[in-house]
Amino acid sequence: MLPVRSVLVDFDGTASPHDVAEHVLEEFAHEDWRALDDALDRGEVGTYEVIRGQAAMLKARDEDLIAFATAHCAIDPTFAPFVRWLREHHVETTIVSDGFGFYIPPMLATVGLDDMPVITNTWSTNDGARISFEHGHPDCVGCGTCKMRAVLDARARGPVAFVGEGTSDRYGALYADVVFAKDVLVRYCEADGVRYLPWDGFDDVRRALESLDELPGPVAPVRCPGWTPA
Repeated sequence: MLPVRSVLVDFDGTASPHDVAEHVLEEFAHEDWRALDDALDRGEVGTYEVIRGQAAMLKARDEDLIAFATAHCAIDPTFAPFVRWLREHHVETTIVSDGFGFYIPPMLATVGLDDMPVITNTWSTNDGARISFEHGHPDCVGCGTCKMRAVLDARARGPVAFVGEGTSDRYGALYADVVFAKDVLVRYCEADGVRYLPWDGFDDVRRALESLDELPGPVAPVRCPGWTPA
């Protein structure tokens, strides 16, 4: 039996090795979308503001956005076999993404994972907005999709593994029982005292889960460092 009951996986840069949102913005946005990313890196804004602002810059038809994403970006070739292996062990795998969201199901469908659970922001035209935040925290607007909340909900079913690489993944990693980190997430884990396992592809994650005798356990601060009152 594997040591976890759920695996939560980031999408951009993780399930897909591409930053799909960045590719889409590069192709279709005609405003300075990078200025919002720079403000996020400086800690001046949260991902909620970045996503909302950048989504408003995408004026193309949804079908054109999806067609571009599926044609130019791919799922990590080790991801679908990893998910199927977890299913054989009755471990649920869920995508948790604080991105645009619209391209995730079509991209998963290209590798036969169209039935995979996805927690992400909702692409929308409601009230003229391009995006809504159905999976946010009720009292915090630091992020669009609250990865802390996603991990805590999953932990109600048993231990959770979290796989990621980016800034918003920090807030899931703090509350997971075991964390697989690369790129920017490594720096956050080291700063936050999160014990993590490095990974490159999902074969690395699989081997680690097969061999783990003991889970590091969550750091679980009382207040998430991304806390931004609504």
